[in-house]
Amino acid sequence: QVQLVESGGGLVQPGGSLRLSCAASGSGFSIFTMGWYRQAPGKQRELVATITRDGRTNYADSVKGRFTISRDNVKNTVYLAMNSLKPEDTAVYYCYVEAPRVYWGQGTQVTVSS
Repeated sequence: QVQLVESGGGLVQPGGSLRLSCAASGSGFSIFTMGWYRQAPGKQRELVATITRDGRTNYADSVKGRFTISRDNVKNTVYLAMNSLKPEDTAVYYCYVEAPRVYWGQGTQVTVSS
């Protein structure tokens, strides 16, 4: 069993930055891909970014050049650095890991508003 704890969400003005973290804990697991999804009110959950164990990344077109995903394999933690935030980035952000079954975090609210 894997537990995920997210942190770093909040309220930020347009153009601002936030950094999300998601730490995995448990025993007897190996983590493969890690990533982030988001879900805005009234919309389906959508992929934001993923990162493989060897560091290969993939981003949604809407966040390319603004968001950076990274991970620390020793700490079993994935990060999402979000820059140049826009109001349309407002959503609940969920981290996930493949270990190898998929586990989800509880979600953290990101609100971009002036």
